[in-house]
Amino acid sequence: MSTLPPYATTGQKIWHYSFRVIVGLVLFFLIAPIVTIIPLSFNAENFFTFTPKMLALDPEGYSLKHYRDFFSNPEWTRPLKNSLIIAPFATIISVSLGTLAAIGLSQSHVPFRRAIMAIMISPMIVPLIISATGMFFFYSQMGLWMEEYLGMSRSVTGYVKVILAHAALGIPFVIITVTATLVGFDESLTRAAANMGATPTVTFFRVQMPLILPGVISGGLFAFITSFDEVVVVLFVGAAAQKTLPWQMFTGLREQISPTILAVATVLVCVSILLLATVEMLRRRSERLRGMSPG
Repeated sequence: MSTLPPYATTGQKIWHYSFRVIVGLVLFFLIAPIVTIIPLSFNAENFFTFTPKMLALDPEGYSLKHYRDFFSNPEWTRPLKNSLIIAPFATIISVSLGTLAAIGLSQSHVPFRRAIMAIMISPMIVPLIISATGMFFFYSQMGLWMEEYLGMSRSVTGYVKVILAHAALGIPFVIITVTATLVGFDESLTRAAANMGATPTVTFFRVQMPLILPGVISGGLFAFITSFDEVVVVLFVGAAAQKTLPWQMFTGLREQISPTILAVATVLVCVSILLLATVEMLRRRSERLRGMSPG
């Protein structure tokens, strides 16, 4: 923790403590809505508000029944299964294509690489509703083609469409994280490997990949979170058979308000915290490998 030097002026001391107060207020503003739903998910009643027993910290006011409903009710387990199917496949595609794109765009001899980069990260910038509308028209035609010429069932094509749509949303995150990792990459290592007789494939997997792996994994985690939490695109591209967990939460808020949504939200918050903590550890490991921070 940083401390003020003994020669700090009065103005510097005021700004030092004021800055801490401002940071605390911003942090409270960001996490207060999230922190509120966590105790509500343990409500023993089917309410979205704190009951008198909960405010009095009475054990009878708390229950795990909403979590039991989440893990036992088919209305929630089926969407959870779909999310666990779609998100990993979308992540694999995002990581594969995004890593290759980032490595290619990091080469100085690639023409128009800034324009290409802007186009490839556009799904992060363009409003999601516009991307979802475009994906609807594109993937609907692709689904009809797969059903007619490849003989795929409508259920399979539905999963393929959602996976590809989510992969398109996750690729920009992989490109950005891997590109940031490649900034400190020493190209002389690949040239040295080539001089020793290593093929480009061997050089990539034995020299380049171990050094950029933290950035690749970080991008993959962001792509996974994006796919797992996404609801707008799946509403446009998917069907009822591909209903994901966020879709079920959205439907539940509109048609049947159930406190189970609070339990689901708490689980998702905990998963997101674990993934983001993993990303931070990988970032620090990447900096240590590149000599940007002390071990």
